[in-house]
Amino acid sequence: MSIKNRLIAMNFFQFFVWGAWLITIANFWFGTKQWDGTQFGLVFGTMGIASLFMPTLTGIIADRWVNAERLYGILHIAYALVLFYLPQVTTPENFIYVMLVAMCCYMPTIALSNSISYTALKNSADSDVVKDFPPIRVWGTIGFIAAMWLTNLTGNKATAFQFYIAGIAAVLLGLYAFTLPQCKPQHTKGEKASFMESLGLEAFKLFGTYKMALFFIFSMFLGGALQLTNAYGDVFLDEFKNVPEYADSFVVKYSTIIMSISQVSETLFILAIPFFLKRFGIKQVMLISMLAWVLRFGLFAYGNPTDGLWMIILSCIVYGMAFDFFNISGSLFVETSTNAKIRSSAQGLFMMMTNGFGAVLGSFTSGWAIDKFFTHDGARDWHSIWLAFAAYSLVIAVLFAVMFKHKHDPNAVANVSH
Repeated sequence: MSIKNRLIAMNFFQFFVWGAWLITIANFWFGTKQWDGTQFGLVFGTMGIASLFMPTLTGIIADRWVNAERLYGILHIAYALVLFYLPQVTTPENFIYVMLVAMCCYMPTIALSNSISYTALKNSADSDVVKDFPPIRVWGTIGFIAAMWLTNLTGNKATAFQFYIAGIAAVLLGLYAFTLPQCKPQHTKGEKASFMESLGLEAFKLFGTYKMALFFIFSMFLGGALQLTNAYGDVFLDEFKNVPEYADSFVVKYSTIIMSISQVSETLFILAIPFFLKRFGIKQVMLISMLAWVLRFGLFAYGNPTDGLWMIILSCIVYGMAFDFFNISGSLFVETSTNAKIRSSAQGLFMMMTNGFGAVLGSFTSGWAIDKFFTHDGARDWHSIWLAFAAYSLVIAVLFAVMFKHKHDPNAVANVSH
């Protein structure tokens, strides 16, 4: 099997083991368990807490001591074991603690999968990272979609079986990881190192550059927007069942499949990233992403399952641009701005800002705000919720356009190929 096909398989299951429960866990929490809404924000907050330190820590380990693919495999097997235990938990408090352990195992594997892919492609004589990585990464989105559909069509979007689906796939992925090309630590033994290098913290020097520091800060705020749509998108559609005229609609019955349009859209926009990055540069691409988030939330605010169905579908299509032009392009930008010695830890740092600080900001703040300002007599005012999220994204876009200074050099992007 070619290296590209092996990386495709890795990316497919990397996101399959997340997609099997990420979008449907709200139905399990609110519908099956009927637990509190404020605490549900903490479930997504666990991803943020884990991402505050785990991607950076494992990135340092991969850069200095342990092969990235081996560490990746160990983490996935550990993640699977925690998922198998999760359905046995009977209280929301303990559920959150166990989910935190699961996320400590899973979240760093996203950055590690990027590092493994970049290393393998750079070591392949006939590969171009900017050109070849997006078509490989698109299979991760396909894996996410496949898991969502499997969970929904088997009638498990509100059951514990969604965690077993993810766990079985994670075990298989963990074992498969040990067969991947070796990604050895780049640090040379006996090499003189500074204090920062000795601790594996050299990637944090990136904050010393104004442009990189600003990039990471805005990555954090955009990471908050991503958590909002992951946490509340499916339950938003599902709650149309409380409106008599929408109760029997396709949207209510197959809310997860409707949401999967977002991931289908991702597959198309991922393939467009090389063109947009080389043509417009990281600033314009990220600004497009921010404006797409405004549209994503605004269309949700006015959509409904009948005459407003087109707005819900268009919102899901726009999501592909919003997510990819930030997440995938941001990862490639970090890759072009760092050297091989800090590749894994730099990707971990990007994860820390987006899925760490960003997720904590988005999950905790939104959970509190929705319960305090947008919930009346137990019913959530989704129209106002989505408009508030749209306003948040618009403010970020304006600030980014004014503050982030970056002169695009198409040759700099092309030179990352090897």
